[in-house]
Amino acid sequence: MLFFSIVDSLPLNWLFVDMNSYFASVEQELRPELRGLPVGVVPVMAESTCCIAASYEAKAFGVTTGTRVSAAREMCPGIVLVESRPVEYIEMHGKIRAAVDSVLPVHRVDSIDEMSCRLTGRQTEHDKAVALGRKVKDAIREQAGEYLKCSVGIAPNRFLAKVASDMQKPDGFVVIKKEELPERLYTLSLTDFPGIGRRMYARLRANGIGTVEELCGLSESRMGRIWESVVGKRWYALLRGEDIHEPETERKSVSHSHVLPPTQRTDEGVRAVFVNLIHKAAFRLRRLGCLTRKMTVGIDYFGDYQSWRKSIGIDLKNDTQTMIEAFMGVWNDRPRKRRPLRVSVAFIDLVPAGESTLPLLPEERKRDDVAAALDSINDKFGTNSIYYGSMHSAPDAAPLRISFTSIPDVIKPKKSLRTPGEKK
Repeated sequence: MLFFSIVDSLPLNWLFVDMNSYFASVEQELRPELRGLPVGVVPVMAESTCCIAASYEAKAFGVTTGTRVSAAREMCPGIVLVESRPVEYIEMHGKIRAAVDSVLPVHRVDSIDEMSCRLTGRQTEHDKAVALGRKVKDAIREQAGEYLKCSVGIAPNRFLAKVASDMQKPDGFVVIKKEELPERLYTLSLTDFPGIGRRMYARLRANGIGTVEELCGLSESRMGRIWESVVGKRWYALLRGEDIHEPETERKSVSHSHVLPPTQRTDEGVRAVFVNLIHKAAFRLRRLGCLTRKMTVGIDYFGDYQSWRKSIGIDLKNDTQTMIEAFMGVWNDRPRKRRPLRVSVAFIDLVPAGESTLPLLPEERKRDDVAAALDSINDKFGTNSIYYGSMHSAPDAAPLRISFTSIPDVIKPKKSLRTPGEKK
């Protein structure tokens, strides 16, 4: 009896919330006529694009994130395609976070559809942790929407709480106790763990590891050798339920991409969209208080799926004009006579602005002042109220997008620049 009493007291330190089929579920919540129907959310209404989300009704036919629209129609003839509405998803994210906060403080927002909460004191006891998990699910349903479903995972560490939230969907609730480890994980596949992607899976297979049981059977030193870093030793501890400190991750890049609609698959259209993406990415870079050492631009093409990529050195800048000029310097290097499908821009090798010396040349300071003025006007009157003329043919060609690890601010609608009573 004494043994079980000790085991029962082992703490459950983390609760993880994972919204199910988030974009599609938000559409079904806001548009009741879509409930019960197979729904695919797409970035643009075009046959050449892919689904960025699918409802569970569509998933039953095999449609998933990344399924091309043409394939989705074949797999699920009754699928309803809806165009993505990022502003709605961001606003709903705010409601969901507020609902979770009403039960437990949100420790970290992990993505647009995931967040984690640290349990403390008596909250770490099994029955109390489970009760809090139920309250979180009820709060989301009552405060955000009845059609929104989430899976909750509870475990000794945040890593395993996330794993638990993926073990039962939709509307799941899974608790992993420390005394159950690592055997409780043996039914999973290696790729069910966050952090084991295609490359890491191949490395594990090359080392003779094909199952989770084999992974958990490795010694701490062997894991370190396979991962070739201290990360392997962290995995050893995490798989055994240790609640170790997680280092803060540093942002390494800022990127934007856009699938081109048919009307902008021309040289002029592609160039305008590039400038638009640079405009947006540079704005985010300044918001984050970062400078960049390198910009990459790229075009993906139809047919043979060949791509063009170009890296450009940037001398610790974040003003839009410098980025546009750097892009124009390589624009003529692109392949010709190919049908462009998608364009992308990324700023990499980022440095906090505070770690850099201030520009000395008047021209450089002027560019920073112009960038600050653009940001101020667009903050006040709405995104793209003022922009560079080279993107004039495509100011709205690359609308707000949401990556699952970066949640932008809701874009304000444009306000009129006229004074009250002034005629058009």
